[in-house]
Amino acid sequence: MQKKELYKIIGKNIQRERARLGYTQETFAELMNVSWSYVSKIESGVLNLSLGKILEISDYLNVDISVLLEIQNNHK
Repeated sequence: MQKKELYKIIGKNIQRERARLGYTQETFAELMNVSWSYVSKIESGVLNLSLGKILEISDYLNVDISVLLEIQNNHK
């Protein structure tokens, strides 16, 4: 697996959990005190997030970090 694939998987996991809570990208960005475009870049897999940032996001989403780092064979 290449790094870019991993970024996209993590981004999709974040997007799924955000949607599960009923947050739009805009409301989630406000909660995190970041810009909407930052959230968009995270979810599209453009950004290389540190483990610390992923842990912070998991706190905002009220899920264990392992949920965001989950890699399944069906991700493409």
